[in-house]
Amino acid sequence: MQDTLYPLLAVVAAYLVGSLSFAVIISRLMGLSDPRSYGSGNPGATNVLRSGNKAAAVLTLVLDALKGYLPVLAVLLWGDKLELGEGTAALVGLAAFIGHLWPVFFRFEGGKGVATAAGVLLALNPVLAAATLLTWAIVVYFTRFVSLASMVAAALAPIYQMLIWETGPAAGCAALMALLLVWRHEANIRKLLAGTESKLGQKAPAPAEGTSKKHPHGMGGKPHGHSHHHPKKKDR
Repeated sequence: MQDTLYPLLAVVAAYLVGSLSFAVIISRLMGLSDPRSYGSGNPGATNVLRSGNKAAAVLTLVLDALKGYLPVLAVLLWGDKLELGEGTAALVGLAAFIGHLWPVFFRFEGGKGVATAAGVLLALNPVLAAATLLTWAIVVYFTRFVSLASMVAAALAPIYQMLIWETGPAAGCAALMALLLVWRHEANIRKLLAGTESKLGQKAPAPAEGTSKKHPHGMGGKPHGHSHHHPKKKDR
């Protein structure tokens, strides 16, 4: 019973931690518009940066990475007592990543998981995480496209793991995260092909008139894009 109970509890706990959408939480705490109401609509650090608030973006990035890093690290440090090995650590990392993509606290409307995936890799294999981050930085430097850099780095992470280290739970976790991450970037792929993708540091247009800075429907509500119009202003 315990052979399956403890791994299951660890995975569920990691998913719940991953479901904390810090882009939305930090934006609310700092009085910013909901990141789902402007730019790409993605609740992540890159879109928060488009609000013009760098501090909020950095906080979002760090916290999103930590929610992938800490659950995996906890299993690696203390899992031996409960007979939780590297396989459980990889599953926990994947669960935290999935929590970010489909957060239970935010009506399953999450981000793309780049920072959370980086945190998972950092805990599983710090050198792999460094190589993946270097890949990301090189692509961003030359293209200024965060989405392209994220997809390239994610795709290469499992390859690095298998070529330099070994095929195992870490490689499997990296491969699954890469597949999901690229899939979540489908809209970005279309924009890249059309030449309309936003570059790093490009400020997003202001939210539509009537969009509330605070989500009116609680943690999982949807932003109001056209809730109120002044009588003297007509949409054209």
